[in-house]
Amino acid sequence: MSAVEIIVGSVYGSAMSVAERLEEALIGAGHRVALHEEATLADLNPEHFWLLVTSTTGDGELPADILPLFLELQQDSGPLPQVRYALAALGDSSYEHFCGAGKQLNSQLQALSAQPVIEMLTINASETLDPEEPALMWLSRFIAKL
Repeated sequence: MSAVEIIVGSVYGSAMSVAERLEEALIGAGHRVALHEEATLADLNPEHFWLLVTSTTGDGELPADILPLFLELQQDSGPLPQVRYALAALGDSSYEHFCGAGKQLNSQLQALSAQPVIEMLTINASETLDPEEPALMWLSRFIAKL
């Protein structure tokens, strides 16, 4: 089975809860999983699948626990064409920069030639009481591509 690095950016815990639930589902499907709360590039294996789960804070900003990785990707990383990733972004459409953190991460990864495995998932807190439900449905499409 495949190896998956789950990379989390969470402020109030919703993204972490989603990430932990996705971790359980991936392990249940027989995959090897490592969950990272404050990842750096040195922590991540570019040969593994990357699964990013992040909320958005403030005015479309990245949570403090994933911001250092984002800055590394912006400043210190060369091209990452070997990285295959999927990204789940949590946000609230009542704010101007809905899922801004996820959109920034997605843009940066694509700028570095990383390869999205499936389309980015956006979970709208204004419409979804349980973010784990759409995340698990999306994960099944991700697993099918592993």
